[in-house]
Amino acid sequence: MVASFSKHLVKFPSNKNSPTTSAPRPRPHLPDLICDDLPASPSRSRHRPRRAPPPTKLSSPGSEPEQAAAKMYGWEMLSFNIHDGFLEAIVRGNRSGLLTAADYNNLCQCETLDDIKMHLTATEYGPYLQNEPSPLHTTTIVEKCTLKLVDEYKHMLCQATEPLSTFLQYITYGHMIDNVVLIVTGTLHERDVNELLEKCHPLGMFDSIASLAVAQNMRELYRLVLVDTPLAPYFSECITSEDLDDMNIEIMRNTLYKAYLEDFYKFCQKLGGATAEIMCDILSFEADRRAVNITINSIGTELTRDDRRKLYSNFGLLYPYGHEELAVCEDVDQVRGAMEKYPPYQSIFSRISYGESQMLDKAFYEEEVRRLCLSFEQQFHYGVFFAYIRLREQEIRNLMWISECVAQNQKARVHDSVVFIF
Repeated sequence: MVASFSKHLVKFPSNKNSPTTSAPRPRPHLPDLICDDLPASPSRSRHRPRRAPPPTKLSSPGSEPEQAAAKMYGWEMLSFNIHDGFLEAIVRGNRSGLLTAADYNNLCQCETLDDIKMHLTATEYGPYLQNEPSPLHTTTIVEKCTLKLVDEYKHMLCQATEPLSTFLQYITYGHMIDNVVLIVTGTLHERDVNELLEKCHPLGMFDSIASLAVAQNMRELYRLVLVDTPLAPYFSECITSEDLDDMNIEIMRNTLYKAYLEDFYKFCQKLGGATAEIMCDILSFEADRRAVNITINSIGTELTRDDRRKLYSNFGLLYPYGHEELAVCEDVDQVRGAMEKYPPYQSIFSRISYGESQMLDKAFYEEEVRRLCLSFEQQFHYGVFFAYIRLREQEIRNLMWISECVAQNQKARVHDSVVFIF
């Protein structure tokens, strides 16, 4: 009986690692999302091989600017509105308050400054002008319109976070340079400091600007005043012991602008994306325009070709071959010949007759306004903030010209320098 029963018993092997006659039961496993770190079961290993880990990215200490500049265009929409969407909506809303061509046509028909004030009270300038008594002056209109621009800028700066706040501060550095040159030049000609401070642009003011009058040369100017301002890094190429005169002051202005534009250009490149594309185009145009103005204004002066070349910015459409041609130009027609080789500027000079350079500024302003308006056609970039500030400044220049023509009874020339925006 015992022997017959033992025939029906299943014998289990004593070694656990030896194979058995029956197939093992597959072990239940969790979903792949959770069990990637667990050892794979035989059934998983046959059908779902484990994914290899992603390759490790090697980065060098100096590769961060390149990575930022290489940011794929179009990806700003994923995160731009988190910090900057509100301010972009604000600035696009403010753009609708810019004066139109119909407004300018009505302003050009005004007979007195009070008529201009009455028309402007129906625009966004109304709250700033409505309490001004008669008789009005051109300086009053310009001052109140500039005050509106300053209020809008301060509102945007208070709401901005990095890197937009730094970008907005870069916009004011140009006005700081102009204010420094204005104070130094006025002091050289024995003008009253308080009178000069009233003429300074509000966006370019800083705490120690009144102390500029005590400087006798550029080294003292930097050591006593400008070392604590944002302009300090730009003075590395300007510091000399020569006394300040009209020529040295103008060289200082253009050298500071060159350093400022190059620094702003590099900052926009570091931001990458649509901001880099739009702002680098606008700043390149600004650098080229300054190169042309420096060339024309230095014709017939003691400024040498090498000195002229040093004042050109190291970027832009004209860099470097156009700069070489501009450096050797001796009259306006040679400048025209050098610029007509570049299609974007050929259209500008085609509107101007030979020997007629007084209309060149207006042609450049019109081209700048066209580029600034195009920046509003794209979204998710910082170029709209720069464009809006510049368009407001152009609008204030238009109002100042119209007001001066009306005040001096020169209405026949009122359209000469007005640049229509929309």
